Amino acid sequence: MKIKKFLMSTFAFCFAANAVSFAAPAPQSDRETINQIALLQSLTLGHFDGSISAKNLKKLGDIGIGTFDGLNGEMIFLDGVIYRANGDCKINVVDDAETIPFSNVTFFDKDFSIKLENVSGKTAVEEKLNELVKKNGENNFYMVKIKGNFDEILVRSEKAAKKPYPTLVKALETQKEISQKNISGTIVGLYCPKFMSSLNSVGWHFHFVSEDKNFGGHVLEMKIKSCDAEFDNTAKFSMILPEDKDFQNLDLGKDLSKDIKKAENDTVSK
Repeated sequence: MKIKKFLMSTFAFCFAANAVSFAAPAPQSDRETINQIALLQSLTLGHFDGSISAKNLKKLGDIGIGTFDGLNGEMIFLDGVIYRANGDCKINVVDDAETIPFSNVTFFDKDFSIKLENVSGKTAVEEKLNELVKKNGENNFYMVKIKGNFDEILVRSEKAAKKPYPTLVKALETQKEISQKNISGTIVGLYCPKFMSSLNSVGWHFHFVSEDKNFGGHVLEMKIKSCDAEFDNTAKFSMILPEDKDFQNLDLGKDLSKDIKKAENDTVSK
């Protein structure tokens, strides 16, 4: 196990308004940092404007999750390629000029792994993963790749919202949910420790892309047949904040825990 030091830093990322190129290049990152663009709380309040290009995001990692300008689909960042699950849960590779309002990325280095066999339900999968989290440190960050065969997986995605943007919960009222059975693919998952409750969602957050790169989205439910789960244990955290006026005018002191839980877990039928 690598010995790592915890670092939390917040710094501003300057960009040119209404442009796809930025006034300052994205900072280079070491391989042991979870890099976060904005806050899940700002996204929850409806701040959907992209503040970093896909090209610059790739300088900060090769794996991660997030969304796109205008809440235009779900991001699956895997092996250095940024995929979008569009409003119909279909996959396309994202152009470098695409901008991102919220994301978490890092460079993936496997620290340990487990085999998952016949695990039914997202909660049961999280319990298996949490056994390793507890063993290796609940106050660290973890990125996980769960690759293999799924008996069933339920994902959601959403079409781009239009200005004036609604809140995240409101925007997701029209989300599309699709279930696939007997499918192979990879889940990219992020674990945030409890102290991140005012900056992100604590616990696990999963996005899926099929092996054929045709189907994916935010994972709502799953049944694993046989998968390998590889963990990257990461103890550094860095945040990049947008500088636009809309972001600066957000009330980020609100308790948004209920809205975040609803956005993360609810299906349309609930």
